[in-house]
Amino acid sequence: MAEDEQREEHPGQSLTTRDHDVIRRWAEEREATPATVPGTEHGDHLGVLRFDFPGYGGETLQEVSWDEWFRTFDERDLEFLYQEHLRSGEQSNFFKLRRRGGSE
Repeated sequence: MAEDEQREEHPGQSLTTRDHDVIRRWAEEREATPATVPGTEHGDHLGVLRFDFPGYGGETLQEVSWDEWFRTFDERDLEFLYQEHLRSGEQSNFFKLRRRGGSE
């Protein structure tokens, strides 16, 4: 288990990580690809980071490499707030990126 990886104690629980492997595994389990919102970039730096989930209108997103996505994630000192499962037990796609130490 990764150093900062948490395990959900109950469905619907929010977890937080900065571990690239945990984030990538979570996204790949949902067939999501790393992406950014076109028009939000700053010069040659990526803009708003997102994941493109199949079937969720990703035509407004631009796919980027994992290296680019994680470089931006680290440069902005972000953390990944996410859920593994909904309270119902179904797989959750909920995630939020926030500055480290930020509030929910």
